[in-house]
Amino acid sequence: MNKKTANEQTKLNLLLVANRNHLSRGDLRSLIRFLESEDCGFDVNLQFSDPKEQPELLELHKLVAIPALIKIDPKPKQIFAGTSIFEQIQNWLPRWEKEEVLISGLGINVRHSDVETIRTRKELLLEDENLVLRQENETLADQIESQERLLRMVAHELRTPLSAAKLAVQSQSLGQIDISRLQEVIKRRLDEIESLSNDLLEVGTTRWEALCNPQKTNLAHVAAEVILELEKYWLSRGIGINTDLPTDLPKVFADQRRMRQVLLNLIENALKFSKSGDTVEIGILHRTNQWVQVSICDKGPGIPN
Repeated sequence: MNKKTANEQTKLNLLLVANRNHLSRGDLRSLIRFLESEDCGFDVNLQFSDPKEQPELLELHKLVAIPALIKIDPKPKQIFAGTSIFEQIQNWLPRWEKEEVLISGLGINVRHSDVETIRTRKELLLEDENLVLRQENETLADQIESQERLLRMVAHELRTPLSAAKLAVQSQSLGQIDISRLQEVIKRRLDEIESLSNDLLEVGTTRWEALCNPQKTNLAHVAAEVILELEKYWLSRGIGINTDLPTDLPKVFADQRRMRQVLLNLIENALKFSKSGDTVEIGILHRTNQWVQVSICDKGPGIPN
């Protein structure tokens, strides 16, 4: 049987609800090319809508996830979402073609209620339920991944204030710091632990990205504070510190508390695996107007292959 000509093809009105990032995905680009080709078998009218510009579409079509492809006409309306929209459409196109052949063969004007008898209402309900389940599953998977990332991050960061507090107690017992300095260190570390504990309480309700507070930050000042805080540690162990922290570094847009924690972790690890007489190199370079490079080098064993 020959393919239908453009005049004979049935009109298929589709609406793709997606933002610009979604449209760059390979599967959606392949879907669009297919719908615009003759292999589709329909005269497709494909429209695009960005939910940021038309948020009312999410409520109008009861969308719980995007990107989503909506079959507007012929009736009944159908919604396809998730990461397999292209495969779903490829599975449904032959069924739509059979319905069109059957309706055209009858030689009558079939009403919407008659079309419903071809595809049983039970089948439509199952399709809707499967769609909702797929969307809910993807949402839950994203939430679980975010929570796991936050738990790993906080668990790692808890080690630094605990180690620093333990070191302060040892230094005080050896007479290297007085009791007032010990109390100051312990109080600051307890404040850090309290902050991290609050982050843990937010795991079930907040995405980890929301816990960051980006602002203009001077990395040289943050690094200098961390080095000074660990001064007793590297001096007591006979380890040298060489720094290259230019005073004209541009400020970076970052969470100052998180950056301080990262530098603490890295410098403390460098000191931990250095021997007496070793030197730890700490430098910050202004490469371009777009980014700043931080390097911390030591002579420790490194990470085994």
